[in-house]
Amino acid sequence: MSCSTESIDTAPPVDEDDCEPLVPSKTVPPRCCSARLNLAVLMFLGLTVVYGLRVNLNVAMVAMVNNTNPPPATNSSNSSKHMCPLPGTNHTRTGFSQPDGAPVYSWDTETQGWLLGALFFGYLCTLIPGGYLAGHYGGTKFLGFGVLGTAALTLVTPLAAQWGPSWLFALRALEGFTQGVLHPSTMTIWARWAPPLERSRLMSFSGSGGIFGALLTLPLTSFICETLGWPAVFYLCGGAGCVWAVFWFALVSDDPHTHKRISKEEREYIIKSIGPQGKGHGWTVPLRSMVTSLPLWAIIIGQICANWGFYTLLNSTTAYMSNILHYDLESNGILSALPYLGGWLLSSLSGVVADLLIERRVFSVTVTRKIFTALGMMLPSLFLVCVCYVGCSHIWTVLFLTLSTTTGGACYAGVYMNLIDIAPRYSGFLLGVSLTFASISGAVAPIAAGYLTEDDSLDGWRRVFWLAAGIQTSGAVFYTIFSSGNLQKWAMTDEDRGEAEKRRTRSMCT
Repeated sequence: MSCSTESIDTAPPVDEDDCEPLVPSKTVPPRCCSARLNLAVLMFLGLTVVYGLRVNLNVAMVAMVNNTNPPPATNSSNSSKHMCPLPGTNHTRTGFSQPDGAPVYSWDTETQGWLLGALFFGYLCTLIPGGYLAGHYGGTKFLGFGVLGTAALTLVTPLAAQWGPSWLFALRALEGFTQGVLHPSTMTIWARWAPPLERSRLMSFSGSGGIFGALLTLPLTSFICETLGWPAVFYLCGGAGCVWAVFWFALVSDDPHTHKRISKEEREYIIKSIGPQGKGHGWTVPLRSMVTSLPLWAIIIGQICANWGFYTLLNSTTAYMSNILHYDLESNGILSALPYLGGWLLSSLSGVVADLLIERRVFSVTVTRKIFTALGMMLPSLFLVCVCYVGCSHIWTVLFLTLSTTTGGACYAGVYMNLIDIAPRYSGFLLGVSLTFASISGAVAPIAAGYLTEDDSLDGWRRVFWLAAGIQTSGAVFYTIFSSGNLQKWAMTDEDRGEAEKRRTRSMCT
């Protein structure tokens, strides 16, 4: 089927893989200093703060339990631990110190695994209702209060830790409860703000705030732990979230119609290019059609598998650097953050490249999403397997962990934004559904890693990395076979159906 040569400003056509929207014939309002770009920057900073609040415990945990005296390395081939020698020419570890008065706890690896996974038990509770309500009312308030609530709870983390691991588990689960509305809200916001030919770059840039938050927080947390003590980590991160919320509520609006500082040209461009899909979905959703939609299940399965690999690295890298490679806390924070530098850069770049491929009609939306998802899941799996076979080589281990997280950033232009292609109006609700399934990975991955590595052996860590690689590869294959980038019939409005019929008629005539 050949494509019409006319210019259009509407959403992608339905069930026409070879036909994608062309560049609008009208001049696109400048992106620099535009309302949509300002929204992307604020959302980027918000997700940076949120992921800082989410991962600060990962590094702080090393200081909180203070595992500075690992068993001595052994050269015996019959050793069950296969521990690595200490880094440095003299094989001595500098260790780290905290200011006097910083509490230290005796939590085993299983307890640490449960604490690191606790957030996701609360997270699961609000994903679907948060996405549903955000899709009906708009996402800005849900996103703002989600960050503010998490920040406020983070401020009392030292007190909860002092009361015991059960209290800290409950607090982290409650933080997850407040965070569950965040990602569905961002999807709902972009369904009303992102023109189809700018979706990849706007969403990948703003979404990369999560990776940037990990990149910034990991070394910063290490520095704060050593200079101010680990409790200061939670006070500073929580305070940053409260400050961000003030700017968010003052500067954003749910859609272009209600924004007070947007230009008339930009408002008309966004509204016309998004069309009827830029409205709320009302109180009803086509659940039966959603349940039987294979492209939707491809996204859900893909996100489950991608999240397993991401959270395996997010929650386990610092422990691996500390307990196996024996890096001190300062080096641990810097090296653990290094992979996220590459991931942040590639996730932002992938959005720009994906938009260019679609805009210039090199590939359809469907093919573009499949390519970036396959690259973002298969390559990280390959590099995780490589980590299993470099033994105690510090250089090669850091290199392959960095490459694994870096290449995973390609998923941001693939499976992570595919929902807004197939069902923009319902994307917030559907993201809540998909993340409910995918967040099981976030809860189970660190717990599984804790049990598999309870003896801190290289063999145990190999099982962790092999498991993550296998799950990611399986998800990439399933997604590549069954996914789609086309607006689904069950997600169409009456206006969409009318426009689709007009396009078919014009195509038949040409």
